[in-house]
Amino acid sequence: MHALTLHAAGQALVAEDRALPAPGEGQVRLRVRACAVCRTDLHLVDGELPMARLPVVPGHEIVGIVEALGPGAALRLGQRVGVPWLGRACGSCRYCREGRENLCDEPQFTGCTRDGGFATHALADAAFCLPLDTLALDDVEAAPLLCAGLIGWRCLRAAGDGARVLGLYGFGAAAHLVAQVACRQGRRVFAFTRSGDRAAQRHALELGCAWAGASDEAPPEALDAAILFAPAGELVPRALAAVRKGGRVVCGGIHMSDIPSFRYALLWQERELVSVANLTRADGREFIAAVGGLDLQVHIRTYPLAEADTALADLRAGRIQGAAVLVPG
Repeated sequence: MHALTLHAAGQALVAEDRALPAPGEGQVRLRVRACAVCRTDLHLVDGELPMARLPVVPGHEIVGIVEALGPGAALRLGQRVGVPWLGRACGSCRYCREGRENLCDEPQFTGCTRDGGFATHALADAAFCLPLDTLALDDVEAAPLLCAGLIGWRCLRAAGDGARVLGLYGFGAAAHLVAQVACRQGRRVFAFTRSGDRAAQRHALELGCAWAGASDEAPPEALDAAILFAPAGELVPRALAAVRKGGRVVCGGIHMSDIPSFRYALLWQERELVSVANLTRADGREFIAAVGGLDLQVHIRTYPLAEADTALADLRAGRIQGAAVLVPG
């Protein structure tokens, strides 16, 4: 197999040839068909994820074909599956017992604490793979759903069913997917982008958003809820100022710059500030079922596996509308 490995924060990925790994108990070996590039991969490369175990092969939005089965792996040879960020949960801690495995005390994260999908092959726990048999999207289109889509879905649920006017701060891979889902649910969606990013604003309007503007602008009307995908802490008080009384601000990123101090009046009147962490397998099954019948427009830019560093640089610079996807071979 061929893999790109991060050995130290801030360094370029290293191309490596390895022997094909044999799947262990409950595991499968996948031939990777596509792996999307996530902003979390940038945080990994920048050394902003303290749980990371280096060296590691990044990539946690994997679409692959089951090529080998370990003992007890309940999947089929040749089956198409997705591998998300949560690669394993202990099943016995307080959070797992409560059905909140996304908060597991001893989790394994794909492409962070275990090798991921910036490779031609990957190992995964069969129980944490998501079958994609019913998904009409092709491999490249399906890959961004495994994190951008899933986190967007969990954020949308956290915003609440009553959030009929929804603001999305940062219009990248996650927002361009969740905006379409929210619009299909009959919500009015307002998109907030970097100041002057007309391309992202046009993209948002093309996908059904009712308004698009800069993140320092006031929306046309008060928001019921806001979701922050941009990892910029200064957006938190701006979003709080944009939501109505009793509204909610959901922070969807795994990492964010420091939140500046703000007046208590922004939080008062029962506004809420919450975060979303990771995902559960139930989230994954629910999301795949929910989007199976939707004609999602998944905007992607593909890169050969060898150009993963270029994809990361383009993502960092904001040169991608939608999602970047690596295609091995």
